[in-house]
Amino acid sequence: MKRVAILISGGGSNMLALARDMAGDHPCRPVLVASNDPQAGGLARAAGMGISTAAVDHRPFGKDRAGFEAALLEPILQARPDILCLAGFMRILTPDFVRRFQGRMLNIHPSLLPKYPGLDTHARALAAGDAEAGCSVHEVTAELDMGPVLGQARVPVLPGDDAASLAARVLVQEHRLYPAVLRRFAAGNRDPLLLR
Repeated sequence: MKRVAILISGGGSNMLALARDMAGDHPCRPVLVASNDPQAGGLARAAGMGISTAAVDHRPFGKDRAGFEAALLEPILQARPDILCLAGFMRILTPDFVRRFQGRMLNIHPSLLPKYPGLDTHARALAAGDAEAGCSVHEVTAELDMGPVLGQARVPVLPGDDAASLAARVLVQEHRLYPAVLRRFAAGNRDPLLLR
């Protein structure tokens, strides 16, 4: 059984999708949900499911990213995860942190990578006139949102879409895609999964 730690910054909807799927014959179990925001709604939701939680507020660290990550590492290492899942974790991790979990850290990103790494993905897809949008799960590497893509789900861009309506439809697919990719990844399958 693989041990999974999940990092969040907000409400944790993707964390919930992952945690709910890690039951029964699933090869993983959630052992920690950690956040950079002590007020993140997802922490209470995880605790309500019986999952250990931790919060390390990034704000007192200012620009000291290494200091913040050292503090964040303490509860993560105590949980002894085999896999680290970023699920709406809104801090860019340093190459040193990423190297520590190289080959066993996943992230969900709300675009069809390699298109639109970084922020404002839905607005950028609309501004470009794209016919499709979607989400990607990828391995985390030192270069932001550029690791090997392990799965994607696509949605059509509809007439009259704005960033919010497109984001809402993509989020539904995120909740399908991330658990499916984690199951495969934990079993050693790194072939890209395509969901429609």
